[in-house]
Amino acid sequence: MTATFRSYLEALKINGELLEITTATDARDIAALVPQSEQAILFQNVRGYSMPVASGLLQSRNRLALAMGVPYEKIESKLRAAMEHPIAPQRVQRGAVKEVVRTGTDVNVFELPVPVFSIMDGGPMITGGVVIGEDPEFGMNAGVYRLMLKERDITGIDIVTPNNLRKFAERSLQQKKPLPISISIGTHPYELVASTFKANLGVNELTFAGGLRGEPLALADGETIPVPCIADAEIVLEGEILPEGWVHPEGPFCEFNRLMGGIHLNPRVRIKAVMHRKNPIYYALHMPWENIWMSAPIYEAAAWRVLHEAGVHATAINVTPGGCCHWHIVAAIKKSPGDGKNAIMALLSIADIKHVTIVDDDIDVFDAIDVEWAVATRVQADRDVLIVSNARSKPLDPSLPPSTTGKIPTTAKMGIDATIPDNVPASRYNRIVYYNQGKVQLKDYLDSGVKQAPPTEPSDTQAVSQKILGELANSHRFFAELLELFPQIDYRAIATALGGLHEQGRINQDGDGKYQMKQPTRPE
Repeated sequence: MTATFRSYLEALKINGELLEITTATDARDIAALVPQSEQAILFQNVRGYSMPVASGLLQSRNRLALAMGVPYEKIESKLRAAMEHPIAPQRVQRGAVKEVVRTGTDVNVFELPVPVFSIMDGGPMITGGVVIGEDPEFGMNAGVYRLMLKERDITGIDIVTPNNLRKFAERSLQQKKPLPISISIGTHPYELVASTFKANLGVNELTFAGGLRGEPLALADGETIPVPCIADAEIVLEGEILPEGWVHPEGPFCEFNRLMGGIHLNPRVRIKAVMHRKNPIYYALHMPWENIWMSAPIYEAAAWRVLHEAGVHATAINVTPGGCCHWHIVAAIKKSPGDGKNAIMALLSIADIKHVTIVDDDIDVFDAIDVEWAVATRVQADRDVLIVSNARSKPLDPSLPPSTTGKIPTTAKMGIDATIPDNVPASRYNRIVYYNQGKVQLKDYLDSGVKQAPPTEPSDTQAVSQKILGELANSHRFFAELLELFPQIDYRAIATALGGLHEQGRINQDGDGKYQMKQPTRPE
């Protein structure tokens, strides 16, 4: 059976890992409800929208194991095999995602039930889309990038950090041409995991998805652009990254480091087509946990590879969730003289890895107390701690001072100070607080006898727009603050009204990401 988004949902259901909620759910509440559940959730009835929302699908090791079709400890070896034996995608003309195709004036991204996550979000953000782009020289690239809904047919795209899609967009910008892209939402986790891999320029990550599947991934030809999409996705947006450069504010939003990111300047995407199945399911990848769990097997595969190449016999590796599955590795080895230091140097060569702990094979790398005990009883700092200065960094590391030059600062590897540095603004440590966190309870949605009160005010877009402008005339407001001010107006009406005001040029965002009345341009 071909692996699809729906086959994965069915696997979750069969294994007791999917909770289906039929009670009418407000899109305001989704982000706060998902962490309360020990299962993934399928919200069947999202108020104001015609399609269900699935979230939390990869929010545990067990769910990731079900997605990959092997026990969790075997995932990295399956991923390594897929990289060693990639299978190229297969182009097809049609696909299930083309059952409904809307173009031109029928395009409206606000018809998608894109939830708000945190109280500081700049607006609704698409989080789980596989973005495909192509370059005449380097070929096809796939990645997962967030896209902020701005107008009926305009989104942002967060490609502020160096990556292959940014390279493609920069090359198009130099030629003053738009870069066509497709955004496939609701795909099998094979595609999400493969697209998360940081491949070298010129390597098509979707060949790794084929390797995971054991067969070619079907890509459907574009309807309005020359770039294909994932044929069996639930929803696909076709669009173009506009050749305007990194000038449009986007954010704030939840980052993988469990903190709020700041405002990023990014390009915009004009959406030319929305395609979907007849009864589509929207996938809201929940930040940050689903994001980091996808990264863990990729880093673990890299760790096994570099240790093997260094001649070190590893027995267990844990890319830890406490390190956001990006920064910390604990590895157990069968030690020969000098292997501990060699293992450290090998693992620190991996992209974003910042701190490494090497233990003997009698230590359980998945038991934090056991690892700490090894450090406490087996380490002399002047002998056993290595510090490397001026190494490549991850820009979202909040312990780095903000760059004033636009360049990404370097980092020290293995030097750990858990306090907020004096030269870093405290605002970089704003913790994620989901909208309505602590105010809505999952148990209330499981009790069929509990009825959620629907909004009572009419949702006329013009009337809602005037209410929003009235508030913005007095004070700048986060998206969530506007939701709080108008609890009786349905979520979609507020999101759509903001999109309309943005499209009319009447509002924009300030430096903190709050909406404000757009100031008239002064004549020169």
